[in-house]
Amino acid sequence: MQGAQPDTTARRPWRSTAAIVVAFLAVAIVSLATDQVLHVLKVYPPWGQPMSDPLFGLATAYRVVYTIAGGWLAARLAPNRPMWHAMVLGVVGLVVAGAGAAATWNRPDLGPAWYPLALVVTAVPCCWLGGVLYRMRHRDG
Repeated sequence: MQGAQPDTTARRPWRSTAAIVVAFLAVAIVSLATDQVLHVLKVYPPWGQPMSDPLFGLATAYRVVYTIAGGWLAARLAPNRPMWHAMVLGVVGLVVAGAGAAATWNRPDLGPAWYPLALVVTAVPCCWLGGVLYRMRHRDG
């Protein structure tokens, strides 16, 4: 048939899932890569040795920036409803950070208790902000 459009409805759930997974992995990989670079540059102590609160503050700061970028990326890759995708990423981040906080709660050897809580508290607002930044440039969501 001339002018027939391919049916993309069946692919959209996969594209939605991919948008969220890709954004989540991007944030995780860039965060861990930055950690590694800071260890190599001796900004951070060697792996397994304790870090000071200011260094955990530095880690929190760049994770906030990367999470905002992740929200933007989820919105950018979304096949539709970009803000919804950014917020789903935020909820996924909230759940993963919450699991990390629970796993490390009574483990002061792994760092201060405030650090994983900061990741829990910032997950959704940062992804929301990333979605807003995307929407400001692209008025489709």
